[in-house]
Amino acid sequence: MALQTAKVPAAFEPLFAQAQDYVREYFGQRQEDPTQGTIAIGGERYILMRAASMSVCFFEFIRNMYPALDTNEAIEAASRVLFDIAHNIGRADAKAFHRATEVTDPIAKLSTGPIHFAYTGWAFVDISDESNPTPDDDFYLLYDHPRSFEADSWISLEKKTSFCTCFMNAGYSSGWCEESFAVVLVSREILCRARGDEHCRFIMAPPGRIEAHIEEYVKNHPELSG
Repeated sequence: MALQTAKVPAAFEPLFAQAQDYVREYFGQRQEDPTQGTIAIGGERYILMRAASMSVCFFEFIRNMYPALDTNEAIEAASRVLFDIAHNIGRADAKAFHRATEVTDPIAKLSTGPIHFAYTGWAFVDISDESNPTPDDDFYLLYDHPRSFEADSWISLEKKTSFCTCFMNAGYSSGWCEESFAVVLVSREILCRARGDEHCRFIMAPPGRIEAHIEEYVKNHPELSG
């Protein structure tokens, strides 16, 4: 079947289409038993959560819980917590899928990530041809998350922001890729629909290279600084 649950460079499409088949079969093994309070997929226990509770409501909680923080400090505090939580969840989920699929190639390990993202309702993933996913310090990923659950939460509640909101999307995706490539990675959102941008766009790279990649991207796209 053609790749439908992610968009990737043409060279990666066959591998991602194969991953799509595996993830679709995995999520087809869903069992729900409200009398026991359980949801299981592929034999693993899952939970459902309201998207806004992990985005808009969490920021409001931080502001209310720590009134001494100014707006920028509250954003920084909330973003760190959400990113770190999602980053570790992404690593753990990737490790479980790698074990189940028995793949060893880094790109093959990466391939189930965007498909898993789609099936769990985090976002659609669109990886740019400009990306260079290599298992070393030259790792670079430029990607969009159309329909990010975080941006959608802010938009649906008509709460336009002055900052990028998709910290969990950044954390989860970088955690998955970090586990896949055995390279320490971080991701930064540079455009966000919640603040009025056309896309939710991210750059992922090793921590020591991320700022340079962002500066280079903005330099090549002067309209972003306007």
